[in-house]
Amino acid sequence: MKGLKVADGVTRFVANNPGKMTYHGTNTYMVEMSEGSVIIDPGPAEDAAHLQMILHNLPDNAAGILVTHHHSDHFGAAPVLREAINLPIYVSSVFPDDAFEADGLLNDGQRVGGLTALHTPGHASDHLCLARSDGVLFSGDHVMSWNSSIISPPDGDMRAYINELHRLIERCDKLYLPGHGPALYEPVPYVRHLLKNRVRREAEILDYIATTPDTASNIATALYRKSDPMIAKAAKRNVVAHLEKLSAENLVKNVNGVWHHVG
Repeated sequence: MKGLKVADGVTRFVANNPGKMTYHGTNTYMVEMSEGSVIIDPGPAEDAAHLQMILHNLPDNAAGILVTHHHSDHFGAAPVLREAINLPIYVSSVFPDDAFEADGLLNDGQRVGGLTALHTPGHASDHLCLARSDGVLFSGDHVMSWNSSIISPPDGDMRAYINELHRLIERCDKLYLPGHGPALYEPVPYVRHLLKNRVRREAEILDYIATTPDTASNIATALYRKSDPMIAKAAKRNVVAHLEKLSAENLVKNVNGVWHHVG
């Protein structure tokens, strides 16, 4: 089985782990670079067929494995792939998982395999986007075209996430290839839309607790109105992330689990 060419020199393979949080599955990218081909996010460890597909399509000049962040649906297969083909694994220098020892640690702005690592915390503390010089950005789970990212404290950080959305807007890349879902062309207007939605949601939270001090769970129920338990749980985590950001900005405070407006 072959992957799908999604950009010049980029082939996408989709792992068989579809779900409400993963869309059709985790995207694995095989990227042809002058320094050698690299594999971005080899996917979950449980999908043996996906791993075999990567191995079957691996070019002779394969140079390394890059991981965008420490969630297992992205990095799980990395140690197995390394053992099979003896390629180095590169992760963020703040990669918090001890599931394996990486061969290289990447800081913001550092280049590997012809790609520039951008430390974009928010969805995950160690999250990396990987930029190609022609305007192609492997955006991981920071920006996806089919859904907004979950920001789940304590590892998720809403303030950092919003700051990094601003950063991506300023970069003006022309194509995002995300960790889940289809490619995103002309991404900057969409990132502005994501940012606008976060600002709107934050204003709704402030307006709500200005008249009704309440728990994060009740705030999420009132504002998101999600009936699906999994989606409702994700909504609550986003609300908690917003509240923690607002608390750091001294706009709200938590008293015994009840959030109050400060003013």
